[in-house]
Amino acid sequence: MTAARLRHDPAARWFASDNYAGVHPEVMAALALANGGHQPAYGEDVYTQALQDVFQAHFGPQAEAWPMFNGTGANVVALRSMTAPWEAVVCPASAHINTDEGGAPEQSAGLKLRAVPTPDGKLTPELADLEAWGFGDEHRAQPRVLSISQSTELGTLYTAEEIAALARHAHGLGMLVHLDGARLVNAAAALEVPLRALTTDAGVDVLTFGGTKHGLMFGEVVVVLNPDAVRGMIYLRKSSMQLASKMRFVSVQFEALLGGDLWLRNARHANAMAARLAAAVRQVPGVTLTREPQANAVFAVLPAGTADRLRKRYRFYTWDETTGEVRWMTSFDTTEEDVDAFAVAVAAEASGG
Repeated sequence: MTAARLRHDPAARWFASDNYAGVHPEVMAALALANGGHQPAYGEDVYTQALQDVFQAHFGPQAEAWPMFNGTGANVVALRSMTAPWEAVVCPASAHINTDEGGAPEQSAGLKLRAVPTPDGKLTPELADLEAWGFGDEHRAQPRVLSISQSTELGTLYTAEEIAALARHAHGLGMLVHLDGARLVNAAAALEVPLRALTTDAGVDVLTFGGTKHGLMFGEVVVVLNPDAVRGMIYLRKSSMQLASKMRFVSVQFEALLGGDLWLRNARHANAMAARLAAAVRQVPGVTLTREPQANAVFAVLPAGTADRLRKRYRFYTWDETTGEVRWMTSFDTTEEDVDAFAVAVAAEASGG
């Protein structure tokens, strides 16, 4: 038997996803802090109890925080709590719940997703109405939830006013609003507003709050902002296999992230690195930015063959196989040197290597 040993280059940083980053040192220190001795399991520990105050400080006294293992599970639990089996969720066609969760909302939550094509990943009241209809029609899954992402899967941002307009429209139809906030902190940092301005104050009913993209080892949180919008959370979390026995290790990470300004520092840095990368590659002949970066994502189309050559040195994903559009993500640990070296590599490969 051999002990664990280092099996990767700890200096390697790529641009595939902010999930690729490791654990922020302040979060790792918090995990070590919570590690000693025994604490009650299944959320009865002191760290999970304290976490309620942390989330209420950001989202208001009515907020209830429900720690989960991962983003897909958190989204499924949130949507299950907001819908009945005969109801539907209206979302952008590009939404993570529609494209990247393996059908989990339909399979595990037993609901119908009604996806709306959008030019920029954002819903408007008018676009939502393309699927938010048929109320009372027994032949059609009943629209119950409008789900949006902030930032969107295309890297775009909703302003607080745009979210509020969607919430007013949805509530006027008798629907609820769910926000997938895997990158909510990046949006709040970019828009220079508090977290509650894009959620509680804008009329969002339930929020899925991301952690792993911002320096946590694992964990997401479903934040119930409107207690009347959900039912059975305590049971759904367990039956959806999202109840952590050693929940203190999920909760203490979020206390480290949100108890001070770590979330803001991480988000501002990741956003700044995306802006730096966009500025650098914009100057490369043959490279076209397909949309202006608003948070920590850069989308571009490269000359033929460039992406394949570049991937021999860096990992990143093709976003659209039909156009060759690629996506580059920056994270809390991306450095200026990382960005500059990558931009140099892009230029070299774009010119034929």
